[in-house]
Amino acid sequence: MPIFKFDRFAPEPAKPGALPTPNAAQTAVLLCNLGTPDAPTTAAVRTFLSEFLGDRRVVEIPRLVWWFILNGIILRFRPAKSAAKYASIWTPQGSPLRYWTEKQALLLHGHLGQRGHQVAVRAAMRYGAGSIATQLAQLKLEGFTRVLLLPAYPQYSATTTASLWDAVYAWAGNTRFIPELRFINSYASNAGYIGALANSVRKHWAANGRSELLVLSFHGIPVQAVERGDPYQAECLQTAQALALELGLGTDDYKVTFQSRLGRAQWLQPYTEPTLIALAKAGLARADVICPGFNCDGLETLEEINQEAREAFLAAGGKAFHYIPCLNDNLDWIAALADLCEQHLGGWPTRQPQSSSAARSGL
Repeated sequence: MPIFKFDRFAPEPAKPGALPTPNAAQTAVLLCNLGTPDAPTTAAVRTFLSEFLGDRRVVEIPRLVWWFILNGIILRFRPAKSAAKYASIWTPQGSPLRYWTEKQALLLHGHLGQRGHQVAVRAAMRYGAGSIATQLAQLKLEGFTRVLLLPAYPQYSATTTASLWDAVYAWAGNTRFIPELRFINSYASNAGYIGALANSVRKHWAANGRSELLVLSFHGIPVQAVERGDPYQAECLQTAQALALELGLGTDDYKVTFQSRLGRAQWLQPYTEPTLIALAKAGLARADVICPGFNCDGLETLEEINQEAREAFLAAGGKAFHYIPCLNDNLDWIAALADLCEQHLGGWPTRQPQSSSAARSGL
C-alpha cells in the first residue's frame, strides 16, 4: 500500500522573511489527530509520551507533583513496554494512525474537489511529528488565509479537543498575521458520522454474522473531569444511542464501555476489558466490539482491543471475538467528513469561479 505524504504536493517552504506564496484557493482544512511515535522504539516512545503526558489537559494533577511522577517513574519504565505494543501493530507503511489520518485527508481533498471546492486538506498531529504548529506555519507560508480545524475526535473533551485548540492558540500567540480560523468542536450525533458507523457494522454482520450483544468501547477519561464540566461522557452516550437507533437495537442489544485507563484514579465506567471478561463468564459466546470514538485504527484499537481484550475474553470462556475496524478510509465516512466540512466552510469563497462563457451558458 502506498504511503500518503502531503509534502509531495506542497511547495518548498519559503525562506525566512520571504512573502507568502500566492495561493488561488486560500482556504485549507486541517484534519487533526492525536499523534504517534516516529518508530516503535523505546527512545521514540519516550519522546512521544513525554509530550503527550506532559500536556496539562491530559493529566490535571498539580504540575510539580506530576513532573516527578512522569519523569521519575513513568518515563523510566513505561516506554519499553509501550514500544513493544506499538511494534505489534506497526506496518510497512509505519504507524497505522498516521497512515489512516493522512489517507483520510487525501481522500477528503479529492471528495471536496469533486464537489467543486478549491481547498487544500492536510493532516496534523497534536503530539509528535507533523505538529499543528508546523502545519499551520506551512499553510501560512503557502499563502492560505483561511483554515478550518477539523478534529479526529467526534466527542468533545478538554483532554483532546481543547488541547488541539491550545496548540492552535499557542501558534497564533507567536504569529503576527493570523489566518482566519474556524473550529469544529464535535460531531457526536452527526447524521453522516452515525450513518457511516452503522453501515460499517451492517457490512461486518453481513459478512460474519452477529453477536447478541454489540459492545461500544470509548476512550475513558477521569470521572473528576466530568464532574468539572467535561461533556465527553454525555456525548459518548449520544453517539451510542444514535447508533443503536440507526441499527434498530434495543437497550439490551448493546453496551457502552470505556477503555485506556491511566493511573489509580476513578475513570468512566464500566471498564471495557473487565466487562468483556464478566460477559464471557456469564455465558456470552461471541463479542462484537466497535470503538466509535476512534476514526482511525491505532494502538488503542488494534492492540488494546483486538489483542489484549480479545485474549482476555477468550481466556474467560468466550468462543469468538469480532473487532469491527474503525472507519479509516470508509467512503461513507469520507463523504460524511465532506458534508461536515461544507457546513463549516459556509461563507468562505471555496469554489472555482465560473468562466464568462460558462456563466452565459447557465452552467
